[in-house]
Amino acid sequence: MQSVFVTSLLFCLTFEAAAFCVPTEYTMFVENKDCAYCLAVNTTVCAGFCHTQDPNLKEGLLKSTLAQTTCTYKAFVRKTVLIPGCPLHVNPYFSYPAAITCKCNKCNTDYSDCVHEPIKNNYCTKPQKTYSMRYTIGIQ
Repeated sequence: MQSVFVTSLLFCLTFEAAAFCVPTEYTMFVENKDCAYCLAVNTTVCAGFCHTQDPNLKEGLLKSTLAQTTCTYKAFVRKTVLIPGCPLHVNPYFSYPAAITCKCNKCNTDYSDCVHEPIKNNYCTKPQKTYSMRYTIGIQ
């Protein structure tokens, strides 16, 4: 009985450790200061924990050993929404990435926010509408 419990525990820990960096559902609020409405957009982002080390002695080590890893996109789809209530002279489109798969890797600032501070402005300041149009631009 004890061996079955230990085997089950090891099995669960193995697959739990593998699932630390995964696509996670996230709701972000999108608005443009020149448009009348705010959108609540449901997407997926990469979230979780990645194993990282910071050596005490940094002299003589390769830069690759000093890089901290973060949970970031392995593959994503770029989606676009139409913000309603925009005047004709304002671009009403907003594009964002939706995670398909994630990986632990060095953070790429070309498409990821690498700051570890919580987002403090994830709310609407204008009346909220549901989005009516969504396009898939491409997979990275």
